[in-house]
Order: sequence, then structure tokens, then C-alpha cells
Amino acid sequence: MRKIRIGSRLIGGEEFCFIIAEAGSNHNGSLEQAKKLIDVAAEAKADAVKFQIFKAENLYSKYTPGFSYLKGQNIYELIKSVETPREWIKELVGYCKGKNINFLASPFDFEAVDLLDKYVPAFKIASFEITDLELLKYAAAKGKPMIISTGMANLSEIEDAITAIKSVGNEDIILLHCNSLYPTPVKIVNLKAIETMRTAFKVPIGFSDHTLGIHVPIAAVAMGASVIEKHFTLDRTLPGPDHSFAIEPDELREMVKYIREVEKAKGSGVKEKSELEGEEMYVKARRSIHAKVDILKGTKITRGMLIVKRPGYGIKPKFIDVVIGKEAEKDIKEDEWITWEMV
Repeated sequence: MRKIRIGSRLIGGEEFCFIIAEAGSNHNGSLEQAKKLIDVAAEAKADAVKFQIFKAENLYSKYTPGFSYLKGQNIYELIKSVETPREWIKELVGYCKGKNINFLASPFDFEAVDLLDKYVPAFKIASFEITDLELLKYAAAKGKPMIISTGMANLSEIEDAITAIKSVGNEDIILLHCNSLYPTPVKIVNLKAIETMRTAFKVPIGFSDHTLGIHVPIAAVAMGASVIEKHFTLDRTLPGPDHSFAIEPDELREMVKYIREVEKAKGSGVKEKSELEGEEMYVKARRSIHAKVDILKGTKITRGMLIVKRPGYGIKPKFIDVVIGKEAEKDIKEDEWITWEMV
């Protein structure tokens, strides 16, 4: 499987998971709040902070019915109210550079692609846009890595998206398993789809998470996710469509910390004693053959004279049948471990 570079990081294979802190529209129209979100993501040691660049008139019809999870709000007016002003982008990019964190943003129209092309190391495409093959090809033609969320998509639709991206000569594709429900109940998450997608498409697979809490994305990393994307907010009680299911700053820090610990815990897959476990535990805490009674020199050893216990300085238990029937070469004290030199 090919590895894909985003900024200074390689993604895929055994590389560390690339963690995207999704600010989205949780700036609530405030540039100061957007910068605070960047501060939080950088302090949490996420690899990137991501915003969304859309215009309501290019995204939704004014006649679009409301979504149930938005509790009757007019979707067009709501989306209009949470647009990220495009004049912010240059300043946000500079602010991210000062905080040593990658700036990412999802474009939702051609103009946004052109604008972001000057600033982002990769394009992140949202789940609902996966069937907009013209948009995918337009972004892919810029030659940057493409990160594609796949909420609600089946394998055929994902294959269509990959084909569209490759048709313009772009092979740098990362897919994110995702569920398009806010918040997502854990019973529909289906983390096993990560391996299904990896097997089917032979590209790095990540997970864009909309569940409550941080345990599911951590589990996704244990199952091999190469990228994690997670919505975060300064405060879940703030008004706006994405705050209620987002994690707060302390949770983001914990998520990043635990992901890095899980990555270390995954190890190499080779089943053997580690260097840190050392010889002491290996010998003192394992068993070996001991004398159950005093055994005098020249005595023919029977099973009843032997006991297997710790430590492991003596003959390994698997050789007990070899020891039985041998003669003691010296006096062996009760509870003394037996070595090959003694029989």
C-alpha cells in the first residue's frame, strides 16, 4: 500500500495516525473564536485543524426541508449563518503556521477549491459530496492528496469517486469510513468496514467520527485507522449545528494522548519477550523443576520427588519426564531447583 505525504507527515502502513481536529463551522462567525479553536487543536497536538468553506446559495436550495436533528431550523438560513468567511483563510493559515499545525479545509464549490489550493496540503471532501464527481475531479486535478469521507456510501459509489479522481492523474487517495448521523449511535458505527475498505481499495483508510465521546475513534486506531477526524468545540452548549456532538478541549487532548498510547501498544506483532520485560521476570517468575523432598546422591528420581514451582533457574517443566528415572549426581535439598548438572 502506498504512503501519502501531507505536510511533513506520511500516512498509511505503520505510520502514526494523522489526527484532524475538525473545527468546521464551530467558530460561530467569530474570527477570534476560530483562532481559539486553532489554539486548542495545537495544544492537544493534533496534526491538523480543519474548517469548512461553503456558501449557502451554492450548497442548499432555499426550499430544502429541515433536518430532524436540527429541530425545525431552516437549513438554508442556518448554513448561511455558519459560513466561514473566505477573507479569513489567509489569516487562519498564517495563524496555524505560527502554531505549527496543518491548516485544512473542506471545499464545497469550485471557487473554494481554487482559493484553498494556495494554502492547503490536501483536499478534504465531505461525505455528502462524494457523488459530486465533477467537484472531485476539479479538486483532484490540483494534484494534492484527496481525503474522502464516505458516510452512507456503498463500495460502488466509493469506486466511482476513486475512478473520477484517478481519471485526472491523481493517485493520492485516503478514504475515511464515516457515518452521516449526528450524533452517531455506536450500534451503527461498523468499525469493521475499515478493514473491508482497506482490502477493497488498497489505500490508507481512516475514520471520521460523529459519536459522542472519544472511545470509538481510539478503537478505530486499534483496528488500523490511518487517519482520525473528530469534531471539537470550545463549549458543547454553544449555539450552532455541530457543537452538541463535538468534544471539548480536555477531551480532544485526551483523545490525542490515548491514540498515541494505543499506537505504541499495537507494537510489531512479533510474539516474544520484550527487552523491557528483561531476564529477571523471565527467570524468577517462571517455573522450573524443584526437589519436593531431600534427594540423596545416587537415588533414582521418581515423580513423587519432584515439584514444579517458581523460580525458573532449574530444568524447564517440559523435561520432567526426562528427569524421572535419572540418578542424583549429588545431594539435592528439599525445595532446591534441579539443574542438569545435578542428575
